[in-house]
Amino acid sequence: MPENAIVFLRYGPYSAVGLSVEHHTFRLQGLQAVLTEDGHEVILEKIDDWSVVELVVNGEVVFHCKIKDLEFGGDGKLDPLCEEARRAVMNAY
Repeated sequence: MPENAIVFLRYGPYSAVGLSVEHHTFRLQGLQAVLTEDGHEVILEKIDDWSVVELVVNGEVVFHCKIKDLEFGGDGKLDPLCEEARRAVMNAY
């Protein structure tokens, strides 16, 4: 279980309501907050895959989901996907 791991948060473009298809970070705020609170360093990395979020620890993808499945904004404490992602990072080797 890594403590203070470097977590690459890779995210693709998606279409937000009324906005064009771009790399938006609105839905990543809760995920970033949860991981940072655990002491991890989070590095955002844009990728070309549409609507994808991946967490990479030590070169291994430990979690992935659709970006629109994450809650918009907030601290991530009530988002079940943020908790699942947090556990995946804690269980990474």
